[in-house]
Amino acid sequence: MDHYASSKNCAANRSNKASVWFVKDICGIICACLTWMLMLYAEFVVCFVILWPTTRLFYRYFNAVIFQTFTLFAFISHLRTMFTDPGAVPKGNAANDAFIPDGVRNGQLIFKCPKCCSFKPERAHHCSVCQRCIRKMDHHCPWVNNCVGENNQKYFILFTFYITVISSHALFLSINQFITCIRSDWRECSVFSPPATIIMILFLVFEALLFAIFTLVMFVTQLQAIWIDETGIEQLKKEEARWAKKSKWKSLQTVFGRFSLAWFSPFTLPPSKSKLNSYLYSV
Repeated sequence: MDHYASSKNCAANRSNKASVWFVKDICGIICACLTWMLMLYAEFVVCFVILWPTTRLFYRYFNAVIFQTFTLFAFISHLRTMFTDPGAVPKGNAANDAFIPDGVRNGQLIFKCPKCCSFKPERAHHCSVCQRCIRKMDHHCPWVNNCVGENNQKYFILFTFYITVISSHALFLSINQFITCIRSDWRECSVFSPPATIIMILFLVFEALLFAIFTLVMFVTQLQAIWIDETGIEQLKKEEARWAKKSKWKSLQTVFGRFSLAWFSPFTLPPSKSKLNSYLYSV
C-alpha cells in the first residue's frame, strides 16, 4: 500500500513546464510591488523635484538620460529575475526508491526529494517557497519573488548592480539639490513648497542610502559566490565540494557567457549550457 501510495503521489506531482514562471507567494508579490513603488518614487523626485526646475539645461538632460537609462535596466533586470525559471527540476520525475546509482557520474548517488518527488541533480536544493528543487540555488529573494538559481542569476546580479548605481546617482543629485536650494534661499528651487521639497528629498536620501548599501552588499556577495564557485546555500550549509570547481574566470563565464557588452545587458539571455560548455572546454 505504501509503495502504491508513493507512486500515486509522485504521479500527481508531475507537472508540465509552464510558459511563464511565476511564484504565487503573497509576501514575495508584496515585496516586488514595493520595489516597483520605490523605484517610481525615486523617478518622480529626481525628475520633477530635482531636475525639472533647474535652469541648467545640460545638467538637467544629461542626468535625466543617465538616470532613466539605468532605471530602465534595473526594472528590466528585476522583471527577468522574477519571471525567469531559475532552474526548476520537473516534479514527479523520480521513482519510488530513495536513491539510485548513476553510472555516468562514476557511481555517485542521485537522491530523491520527497517533497516534490524529483531526482535532485548535483548542487540542486529544494525551495520551500517555490515548492521545487532548483538547480544551483543560491537563495530565495522575496524582493524579486523568486529563487536565484542557474538560469536567472545573471539578471539578479544586474538588478543589484543597477539599483546600486541609480541609488548612488539619486544620493548625489539630492545632496547637490540641497546645496543649490540653500544658496538660492529656496528661490526657483522647486515647483513645490520648501517644506514639501525638503520632506521628499530627505525620504529619497534615506531610500537611496539604504538600498545603495543593501544592493552593493548583495552584488559583492553574488560575485564572491561565483568567484569561489559555491552558491550561498552551499556556503551556509558548509557543504563539501563534490563537484569539479571551475577557475574564477570560467565561473564568471558560466553565468554571463563570453566577455562582451552583453554582460551588462538585461535584454540578452544567459549563455546556453551546450554552447558554453563547448567554448569553455575549447580554451
